[in-house]
Amino acid sequence: MEDRTLAMTGMPAAGSPDRTMLTGQAPPMDLQRTAMGAPLRALELEAVAGAQKALTLAGSREHMLLALRASGAAAGRRMPLNICLAIDRSGSMEGEPLEFVKRACSYVVDLLEPSDVLSVVTFEEGVDIVMPARRVLNKALIKEHIARIQAGNTTNVYDGIVAAGAQVASVGAAGYLSRVLVLTDGEPTAGIKDFQSIVNQVGELKQRGVVVTALGFGGEYNEELMAGMARRSGGNYYYIAQPSLIPEVFRREMETLMTISAKNVRVRFTLPRGVQCRYVYGVPSPRLDRRTVEFTLPDVERGAAVTNLTEMEFAAHTAGVYRVARVDVTYDDAVSGRTETLGADVALEFVADRAAVEASKNPVVQRELEVHLASRNLEKTMMGMRTQQLTAMGAIGELQKTRMTLMQAGRVDQANEVTMAIGAIQQGGEAEKTLIGTIHNLDQGKSKA
Repeated sequence: MEDRTLAMTGMPAAGSPDRTMLTGQAPPMDLQRTAMGAPLRALELEAVAGAQKALTLAGSREHMLLALRASGAAAGRRMPLNICLAIDRSGSMEGEPLEFVKRACSYVVDLLEPSDVLSVVTFEEGVDIVMPARRVLNKALIKEHIARIQAGNTTNVYDGIVAAGAQVASVGAAGYLSRVLVLTDGEPTAGIKDFQSIVNQVGELKQRGVVVTALGFGGEYNEELMAGMARRSGGNYYYIAQPSLIPEVFRREMETLMTISAKNVRVRFTLPRGVQCRYVYGVPSPRLDRRTVEFTLPDVERGAAVTNLTEMEFAAHTAGVYRVARVDVTYDDAVSGRTETLGADVALEFVADRAAVEASKNPVVQRELEVHLASRNLEKTMMGMRTQQLTAMGAIGELQKTRMTLMQAGRVDQANEVTMAIGAIQQGGEAEKTLIGTIHNLDQGKSKA
């Protein structure tokens, strides 16, 4: 990377912001993005502006793309797991669904090692601690506890989450990857039932380092609640259409957990005077101050990437090259076993030529923007179906357009999910549970590196 020196300009022009200017000629694209990653770190950071140039006029805007990529450096190594299985055992789970759940839980036990910690909580009208948090030393005994689970009555999701979170939080040793896996097939019908209270409880767990993955089974659960829990927590969301798929979905989640290279990912943008953040895509509650932006990103698996897009607005600038943001990312590293920090500067050349700005657009950033717009289009399509403003054929037409956008952007998994939703509509079935999961996955920004 070309070496350039940051130098303060002289007295700013009247009415212009106090800012840091880069001396010398306009930089090539590789100066705008700085990739940093020591050999023994799990992540590499890249911060890329949406264009090499921006207008000198007040109110000009540009996107910034943040990309975190996990290499294969952590192959063969993983963080010890601290998992609680929070299982709905309400009356509707009786029979085949509960039997498949038990099979899935036993599969989880088989995958764990003595260094891992497992707890099992069930909920119906009340909550039972089937097994408190303990290291996985006697797998046969744990499976016996699971086998004795029986169906009950109503569904108390809130108290189940509280109890599960308490079990995970009771493990005091640092360095664990802490997860609650909540599986339910219905609406909350006992205890605290309102959406906001349940999601807020999940948010409190997140503050304590506990991530919630939401697994919705069947056709009766509240998909907005389950996706809201996953979104607030940074966890995953799964729609399980039939009982036989429950073990497979548990397997997928466990494989994800066992390949996580970086957790507790925290991002901070430091902005110079004259630059402000207008919007952070896909992040539920970013902290926006006058000169800083802070938010968290999902855990990153080995061989995967997590991207985030923000929109910045600039005050009037005189012509020149300026640093418009400092990006710092802090995370817990599975490779080094330490808390690591990565940093990058983002610079833009401010010019008066609008055509030059358009010509300098970065196609990678534009493609990421199209992905985020596709997510919003899915939300509009779902709302159109709910309000009957879209016919089935109209919804299919909109979904086909979004699927094409996702395919062109390389988001094949999400495009396939949209294909499944189209098939469901054509057969007169349920599409929203699939689509809300697709929206969640797109907003998380995860993809294969």
